[in-house]
Amino acid sequence: MFRNLKTGLNNLLGKITKKKLSPEEIDSFFDDLQLILLENDVAYEVTERIREMLKTRLRDMEFPRFDDAGKFVKEALYNVLDEILSEAGALDFVKHVKSSGVKPYKVMFLGVNGVGKTTTIAKMAYLFKNKGFKVLLACADTFRAGAIEQLQIHASNVGVPVISQEYGADPAAVAFDAVEHARSRGFDVVFIDTAGRQHSNVNLMEELRKIARVIEPDFNILVVDSLAGNDALTQAIEFNSSVGVDGVIFTKVDADVKGGAILSVAASIKKPILYIGVGQGYGDLRTFDKEEYLKNIL
Repeated sequence: MFRNLKTGLNNLLGKITKKKLSPEEIDSFFDDLQLILLENDVAYEVTERIREMLKTRLRDMEFPRFDDAGKFVKEALYNVLDEILSEAGALDFVKHVKSSGVKPYKVMFLGVNGVGKTTTIAKMAYLFKNKGFKVLLACADTFRAGAIEQLQIHASNVGVPVISQEYGADPAAVAFDAVEHARSRGFDVVFIDTAGRQHSNVNLMEELRKIARVIEPDFNILVVDSLAGNDALTQAIEFNSSVGVDGVIFTKVDADVKGGAILSVAASIKKPILYIGVGQGYGDLRTFDKEEYLKNIL
């Protein structure tokens, strides 16, 4: 996980051996650092911010004699990245839902095609069911062939019910029926699957806004493929602007050798990363841990 970013950063930091860096050496270091970040899916504007924040910290830093200078630069970089990630905040989502007092708590899932949104919803259902919640799924994806059957299979495997209608039905009507069913039957949470859509498709984004107007979701989760590169940032910005994003889940993180997309999205929309998907099993959803992420890349 994040092998390329970790290798690049540690190789660069290992080259720092002098007790004090000259302005020229600092500039050269930052050029190399920025290139490594860019090559590993960190957005340009985020690399510029990292560069300026770290430059301020290093400009007057003198490393203790006989100590590893690279260690001090690494610590400064760690603190910069920690500060940037902290702006997105952290949220224990299970605790948040439980303490909200809202019942049913309505969660709408957003994302482009192919990010693993439906599988992620099943993982969330598995997690919440095991935490004692009464969970209902809603298939508001009435467009993609096989979408209803896919969610029904997941629901059966996890052991939770699902509300669906026929293909071509109004997604907002499906979501509304699911919420009413949940309210009348005492469900704690409703997870609403929506059709994957490109963030640039105006009509489909309006469809999402219609669903939101009808059911007034308590939380919108954007599901992002960690292998999407810089497009992950574009997706996050556009969905947040069009519908509103309250939290993010990254999928396929176990296959991500770069890791910069997580940093870019968190830094840009400043919304918490809730979970990361690390496999295909229903239990392969891990709470995002900022310190673990930073240790993985440094």
